[in-house]
Amino acid sequence: MMQPDIRDDIGFFAWVSLAPPGAAVSYHRGFLAVDAVSLVSKLPASQQRSLRMIASAAWRASEQNLVHLVQERLGPDLFDYRAIARPRPDPNTSPTTRPPRADA
Repeated sequence: MMQPDIRDDIGFFAWVSLAPPGAAVSYHRGFLAVDAVSLVSKLPASQQRSLRMIASAAWRASEQNLVHLVQERLGPDLFDYRAIARPRPDPNTSPTTRPPRADA
């Protein structure tokens, strides 16, 4: 189920912290690579900054394995950029350890 659109990076982080696994949120509709660059974007400078901050927050959450980042092509130069919440590791289990090597 899609949640309401994200308006800023704080909203994105709040969504990540509360989202159940499998929940999805749209964080941009357009062409991210163009819309975030001042020389070619048609967005006002304040919206460009906000978009860059949201995109950066989404990337960091992906790097921390908190979300999957996906995009859906809606038309020429038009995409819906989404984050999908990943299951969180159980804090009560320890990571699997590698058995000792036989020659050690």
